[in-house]
Amino acid sequence: MRFSALTAQPLPWKNGGGVTRELASHAEDGNLAWRLSLADITRNGPFSAFPGLARIHCIVEGAGHTLSNESVRLEARPLDPLCFDGGVALDCQLRDGPCKAFNVIYDPAWVTADPGILADGPVPEAEGLRVLFVVSGGLEAAGTGRLGPGEGVVTQGAAAAVVSGGGTVVQVRILPV
Repeated sequence: MRFSALTAQPLPWKNGGGVTRELASHAEDGNLAWRLSLADITRNGPFSAFPGLARIHCIVEGAGHTLSNESVRLEARPLDPLCFDGGVALDCQLRDGPCKAFNVIYDPAWVTADPGILADGPVPEAEGLRVLFVVSGGLEAAGTGRLGPGEGVVTQGAAAAVVSGGGTVVQVRILPV
């Protein structure tokens, strides 16, 4: 399944503090198993909490930010996927202006999610569901064609794909529990 942040409609965050573009999602027995989105983070303030869910948060544009509360401090840095409990109440402090983050919110009772960053060259084979989101350059994926920045694909199994043009791609492997 191909998706694009370029055509996805912006929706308000759960807490109303910003906007996100939902890119793809999957439910199991009527419950969210996973959701992919691209968030615009334009100001300091609270992050939406998602009790019972886990998060992967990867800065794809801008300098990033710090997420914190009285006992937790997480540094969201460019192209360094951050994994954390989605139910924790956190405040965001921008590092140096607005940023964008590719997010995966998932239910750990249904799936596990493992993020990584890929550069130019063949995408390694992988079992299970694989999400590929193009940050820069391009991605040529079998059966999908060429993808550019802001576009991505959700594939099952080991579909052949190549990152090119000095590209950077966020990869997330999603496997059933």
